[in-house]
Amino acid sequence: MKYLVRDKIFAIGDDYWIEDEQGRHAFLVDGKALRLRDTLELKAPDGQVLVTLRQKMFSLRDAMTIERDGRPLATVRRKRLSLLRNHYRVTLVDGTGLDVSGRILDREFTVEYEGELLAHVSRQWFHVRETYAVNVVREDADAALQIAVAVCVIRMAERERED
Repeated sequence: MKYLVRDKIFAIGDDYWIEDEQGRHAFLVDGKALRLRDTLELKAPDGQVLVTLRQKMFSLRDAMTIERDGRPLATVRRKRLSLLRNHYRVTLVDGTGLDVSGRILDREFTVEYEGELLAHVSRQWFHVRETYAVNVVREDADAALQIAVAVCVIRMAERERED
């Protein structure tokens, strides 16, 4: 399933709909303004909070947490010693991990679990510059988590570029 995302969602305080392939509202990104740390909520169309994304405070390395129902679900960090491409590691609370690699700032990257493709993020399907797709490849993959991972790594890569 492909989900259409516009880069506008990365402005804190802005709310934005992510659409499915048929143009229906699939997720609402709710940017929380006036917070001490960067916080976003990914909501279902009925308003139910599916996951919360937060910038991790007081971390030695830049990190973001993904929470579900108020409990940590995953932590996203940039992998060290990646010379050729951007690499991020998503550590799930059960100890397993997802690898994110590719050209993050160009919106061309993949999310994999143990070498198996879960999601592909790309602008290649769209002619509008600020639009990209999150293509969740595996049907049993958590779409909200895959979109949250994409949002986290893009935010982190953009912050690194600004520093």
